[in-house]
Amino acid sequence: MRGLSGAAWVRLGLRALRLLHGTAPRSVHASARVAASPPPSTDGFKPGKVAVVTKTTRYEFEQQRYLYAGLSEEDLKQLLAMKGSSYSGLLERHNIHTSNVQHVVTSLRRVGIEVRVVKRGEYDEEVVRWADAIISAGGDGTMLLVASKVLSRDKPVVGVNTDPERSEGHLCLPVHYTHAFPEALEKLCRGEFRWLWRQRSRVHLEGTGINPTFVDLHEQQLSLEQHSRAHRISTRGSNQRAGTLHDSFSRTSLLPIRSLNEIFIGESLSSRASYYEISVDDGPWEKQKSSGLSVCTGTGSKAWSYNINKLAQQAVEEVLTIGKSRMGLDIPLNRGVVELVTDEYNEALVFSPDDRRLFYSIREPIVNRVFSSSQQRGFASRVSVRSRCWDACMVVDGGTSFEFNDGAIATISMTEEDQLRTVVLEH
Repeated sequence: MRGLSGAAWVRLGLRALRLLHGTAPRSVHASARVAASPPPSTDGFKPGKVAVVTKTTRYEFEQQRYLYAGLSEEDLKQLLAMKGSSYSGLLERHNIHTSNVQHVVTSLRRVGIEVRVVKRGEYDEEVVRWADAIISAGGDGTMLLVASKVLSRDKPVVGVNTDPERSEGHLCLPVHYTHAFPEALEKLCRGEFRWLWRQRSRVHLEGTGINPTFVDLHEQQLSLEQHSRAHRISTRGSNQRAGTLHDSFSRTSLLPIRSLNEIFIGESLSSRASYYEISVDDGPWEKQKSSGLSVCTGTGSKAWSYNINKLAQQAVEEVLTIGKSRMGLDIPLNRGVVELVTDEYNEALVFSPDDRRLFYSIREPIVNRVFSSSQQRGFASRVSVRSRCWDACMVVDGGTSFEFNDGAIATISMTEEDQLRTVVLEH
């Protein structure tokens, strides 16, 4: 090993990383590139009715919260100032969002499309049925909410980032089209775009300790106590309707929601370890304790899952330093090598949005003589989790929370019919 050059050692190290991942990073990214350039559309984008679902701005949220308590607009200004927030700044961002939403709506109506503007709190299955296509006007959070209720793979969903300076908008059209939506609409109508069928996951629930009535976290912005109370209220309501404890929910039930990013399972109190059993691809059940687990799609592999699993340059440099000192390896520990190895490792965590595989990640697993974690992460077609938790939730795309306590079993899987029809529109 002493005879290896720096470049040769790096190549050897990257090969080892690929083996550790269980897949070749380059092949993963090759498929991602194919997914980014699907076949051109031949039918165009010609909806008769479009629902434009708009986000709740921070200004609207604060206004609703304080005005509901009987406070005036002047009181709101003073309270925001006490919290170190700028009333004028929030109002400015709100006006920018509102202006961009109006730009989209005007552009659609100008070409004869019937438009229905819906606040995210009013968005429901009836709106989805009415629309031929849905436009998410906000950021990635609004796009995730919109996608969660669209169960048909034939209904197009398009995201428009209405405040590019404050929102990343990975799932939205390029920011150029925020202020040039007529140009985007012309290209869509002429078929000058590509369809991207983003694969989503579905959940079947069974057993006890569950409640299919969900809590919407987006609108309520709940504290832990409020969150638990909301679940208790919904549980009492469902029990009263059923007449017995989860009588109608002990059998397997498919949840009426789809996940575009990830499904997270864990205790509501983040400092409490999550206790559960997990089975991957119908394999043996394994008892685990951890900080929770995430099961993501290819779309979600760029989001929370990526940040759970990525390595920092500091960690990579320290590992390379140990390898150099203990093994006597000829390792060049310059910044370029550390960045190269770090980037190669982290890029391998991202895979194509149309990939029909799930990717599960165990957060901070506890390993001892009682609990194990045979594999901290990996690809799967099916992941089943049996809860042994006291006050746990299963959260879909960071916005929809389901009670998931001792006795509940969730099975997460994918089918082709759950794909989300989105567009790829180049600048």
